[in-house]
Amino acid sequence: MQIRNALLNGPLGFGAAPLGNMFRNIPDEEAAATVDAAWKQGTRYFDTAPFYGAGLSEIRLGKALATHKRDDYLLSTKVGRLILDEVETGARNFGEKGGLFEFGSPNRIVYDYSSDGARRSIDDSLKRLGVDRLDFVWVHDVAQDFHGDAWLAQFETARTGAFRALTRLREEGVIKGWGLGVNRVEPCELLLDLKEVKPDGFLLAGRYTLLDHQRALQRVMPEAAAQNIDIVVGGPYSSGVLAGGTSFEYQPAPPEILARVERIKAIAQRYEVPIKAAALHFSLAHPASAAVIPGASRPERIAEDYAALRAVVPDDFWQEMRTKGLVAADAPLPIDRQDLNRSRASASVELAASPD
Repeated sequence: MQIRNALLNGPLGFGAAPLGNMFRNIPDEEAAATVDAAWKQGTRYFDTAPFYGAGLSEIRLGKALATHKRDDYLLSTKVGRLILDEVETGARNFGEKGGLFEFGSPNRIVYDYSSDGARRSIDDSLKRLGVDRLDFVWVHDVAQDFHGDAWLAQFETARTGAFRALTRLREEGVIKGWGLGVNRVEPCELLLDLKEVKPDGFLLAGRYTLLDHQRALQRVMPEAAAQNIDIVVGGPYSSGVLAGGTSFEYQPAPPEILARVERIKAIAQRYEVPIKAAALHFSLAHPASAAVIPGASRPERIAEDYAALRAVVPDDFWQEMRTKGLVAADAPLPIDRQDLNRSRASASVELAASPD
């Protein structure tokens, strides 16, 4: 099932990675208040993963959603890692993102992209979340940023293991759909070429944003649209630098990125456009985009996200962004959709006016 057909209340979802104590030790009360704020604003799609704080995000999200009926929200999590009872001490090897969850639970995390591993991961997630079913399941981080040169071997394990297991679960009606949850486009490109299985979507984090979208536009976005495979855009604020922060790719933003952000901000200020609004509207403008899931660990951030989604962004803002080369020339923009609608409306009028 396409995720756009399963959404219950619009395209803005909740990315629960921060609930796993991403970058800081978040009090339980603050985590619960953030999920509650999202629910009150109308969020009905929530995404999490075992990796986020070694199960902490799933536990917190499950507790926060326990007061709501399971049919009233869409839920996704991920497979590819197992959380063990064994406790680790010292530094942990998380690829390029080593310090991401240093404040999470200390349980040992191991990779397992096999069929049995996927099923065990789902069973464990159900227990941590306290629910009886999942809607969508993403195969997590089977890419270079976590596996280096060994990522293709891990992808092959997933191809013969997790991909087939999730396909069977979809066919049995246990889940609505599956796909990849990654920060790189290469695994998506490989999976798009496979004939033996077909995913329902990709959760693509950080690769279709105002600051980074050229590579995704080359193949993943148009091919996904052609195959009716939905894109859920994760990390629309590029790790925070598009939301007033200074991080890009979970690291201090380099000077060239900060300079680009300043150029975008200058145009946004001239048109009185919140930069968050520009970020969200851009990520959702591509026909393949079905949803966007910014992360949040503070309740006030949720209100900001909804205000950004509802903001009116003038056409001239997008025209200037394109003219100044701050978005790729072939990147679909909200004005392109409006132009298409106007063209269709004009064609309908002309057709209606044509003589028999």
